[in-house]
Amino acid sequence: VPLVESGGGSVQSGGSLRLSCTPSGGGTFSAYCMAWFRQVPGKEREPVASADSNGALSHANSVKDRFAIFLDDTIHTLYLHMDSLQAVETAKYYCAAKAPGECMMASVRRGGLTPWTNWGQGTQVTVTS
Repeated sequence: VPLVESGGGSVQSGGSLRLSCTPSGGGTFSAYCMAWFRQVPGKEREPVASADSNGALSHANSVKDRFAIFLDDTIHTLYLHMDSLQAVETAKYYCAAKAPGECMMASVRRGGLTPWTNWGQGTQVTVTS
């Protein structure tokens, strides 16, 4: 099921944003591993945070204590709340989903992008200094 992100925008350094991701066409999340990635033009897409259907959450070291991934099952929405944003975090942020398993950040990094079968179109986050 395609995914749809929203919530991007422009914010000053130190500010906050909350991104949302929902399955299009009224789809639902079942057994899953889901994640937020970000990509700057000319650079590789990198994972930021992940969540699985057992409730395990994982964040990249660079965003720990500032970003939080969480899922509201009642409205089938995955969120990424971002505090203390920095200019270097200006990027397009993507929501993605794959089959369950190998969902902690170390595994996500090791596995690359191939396992991720569902993607959104991305939402731009611009942090101005």
